[in-house]
Amino acid sequence: MSTRIAILGYGNLGRGVELAVSAAPDMELVAVFTRRDPATLSIKSAGIPVVSASDIENWTDKIDVLILCGGSATDLPEQTPKYAKLFNAVDSFDTHARIPEHFANVDASAKAAGKVAVISCGWDPGMFSLARVYSNAILPDGNDYTFWGKGVSQGHSDAIRLIKGVKNAKQYTIPVESALEAVRNGENPELTTRQKHTRECFVVLEDGADAAAVEKEIKEMPNYFADYDTTVHFISEDELLRDHSGMAHGGFVFRSGRTGADKEHKHVIEYSLKLDSNPEFTTSVLIAAARAAFRMAGEGQKGCKTMLDIPPAYLSEKSGEELRAHLL
Repeated sequence: MSTRIAILGYGNLGRGVELAVSAAPDMELVAVFTRRDPATLSIKSAGIPVVSASDIENWTDKIDVLILCGGSATDLPEQTPKYAKLFNAVDSFDTHARIPEHFANVDASAKAAGKVAVISCGWDPGMFSLARVYSNAILPDGNDYTFWGKGVSQGHSDAIRLIKGVKNAKQYTIPVESALEAVRNGENPELTTRQKHTRECFVVLEDGADAAAVEKEIKEMPNYFADYDTTVHFISEDELLRDHSGMAHGGFVFRSGRTGADKEHKHVIEYSLKLDSNPEFTTSVLIAAARAAFRMAGEGQKGCKTMLDIPPAYLSEKSGEELRAHLL
């Protein structure tokens, strides 16, 4: 029996979820919900209903897991607690500093409704989070390092686009190469946020917008740009489409530690991702998390979960026997 999946929102993530569901033999896409006029939205999958989000409560008996594909950084803190009262749900909330607050809000809603909601599913938070936990457990005497990029950050690009006067924008996160090599060499450097990454923004302004005011707001934005050396370029929309239409990203997680009676042995664990399409990879993680959410709900679990709370086997479509025979 297939897990019935629905999507709320149909931007880059929604389209990625649609593709990922079509490639998952144990899942079925049953609906796409939109806050726009459904008649204006054309999706790739023939025969799948496109429904107004205002009608979503009529679908509670037709959906096993709702995947929330919020269009901005401000959508999910409102949407996930709301819809966790109705469905098992999965989101990709990625503002690290606000995850504890988001977890508490979603946990209260999901527990009250007897649902499972998995938050912050993607590659960071998500796959990188798992790498950090595993490597910390293995090398308790050591240091953690996370580097992102070079690549387009969807959340940071969305945050710029929300600024008054901005028509469109792309933001690249870029590791500082000297810092990356020092970690890889096992030097255990003490690095500030600013020493690890730079941020580069390409911004298309609305007619008449104040470029200086936009640049100031970007550079002073807490949780996104304030702690980084940030460069802002103002370009035309044609230039943005021509030179910055890709969605590649990636990064590295390191744990550098020592063992031995005198800490004489040095070890470096490195986990890396190189992604042609940030949204398509993120949605592949969302699909795996949706599979796990459905299994946990079937066991009677409830409340908010993260990737750290999911047994690895629950993410896979393979049976326990297949996992032990081929992947263990």
